[in-house]
Amino acid sequence: MTESFPYPCLSKQQLIGQMNLLASTHTPFFFLIDYKAENGYAIQLNEMDANYIQFQFEDAPPMPAEEKPEPPIRQWDLQPLSLKDYQPKFDYVQKQIHAGNSFLVNLTQPTKVQTNLSLYELYSKSRARYKVWVKDSMLVLSPETFVRIEGQSISSFPMKGTIDAAIPDAEEVILNDPKEMAEHATIVDLIRNDLSLVADHVEVKRFRYVEKIKTNKQDLLQVSSEITGLLPADYLQRLGTILFELLPAGSISGAPKAKTLEIIQQAEGYDRGYYTGICGHFDGENLNSGVMIRFLEQVNGQLVFKSGGGITAQSELIKEYEELIQKVYVPVY
Repeated sequence: MTESFPYPCLSKQQLIGQMNLLASTHTPFFFLIDYKAENGYAIQLNEMDANYIQFQFEDAPPMPAEEKPEPPIRQWDLQPLSLKDYQPKFDYVQKQIHAGNSFLVNLTQPTKVQTNLSLYELYSKSRARYKVWVKDSMLVLSPETFVRIEGQSISSFPMKGTIDAAIPDAEEVILNDPKEMAEHATIVDLIRNDLSLVADHVEVKRFRYVEKIKTNKQDLLQVSSEITGLLPADYLQRLGTILFELLPAGSISGAPKAKTLEIIQQAEGYDRGYYTGICGHFDGENLNSGVMIRFLEQVNGQLVFKSGGGITAQSELIKEYEELIQKVYVPVY
């Protein structure tokens, strides 16, 4: 965050303590946690300053904001990593997979973006399940739920699998693609195991359902699953502890998680920061949180979009490179 950001950055242990305290006293709060689950923010809702940070989730009211005109996107120019530079990273990941060190690795890279809109204008104009704007710092326009907690029920919705909706029979194509099937099944198994660390009666409620995502470039189909479990009656006393047991999110790391995180660190060669971390809102009773994908960051006046996809033994270089670029979009329509 910028130096002017008015909220203190908390360590992992500070975040756990603060989130446990706020949840146990039924105090509404908003939170951001970085990819490595090492740092973040837990801000009481009544202390949020809309001049510095705003969010809008599908079940949370938008923060008050000044009405501004919404100019159209006239410019959306990308400077992605070249295929030549992407290939060694892809090859390293596949080498690790073939050596048996991982089954699935989420490989991401930054792409420079030039657009006529500011971060705030993109935030105002976009439609997404999880929207977060931080002044002069970052923008999240994510379609992916991390976990929801309603009563004692906890649910996760891992998203794995993307295809251009304009492709003939696109839904049938992606649902019958062996690579996509294997990748999605691996993540569902990982998330089911993760939820079993904190909940009982874990089960897959829906497996590989398809949603349409509208963007400024094209319509995409994304494949998700729903996994649920039952938390103990006193879970609010340990809400922060529970969330950190599930991090980093399986859908943006891979399996097995610990070794795959080492492979990602070596392969990517850049700092994800808050990209692929989580954002969330606790309303005093229930929690809704999203994975921070579809992520724009402002660095020294330059906008950088971070994106990627899952690599398996069946992955093809060109397809994975094209998916990385395909995901550089904003849901403006």
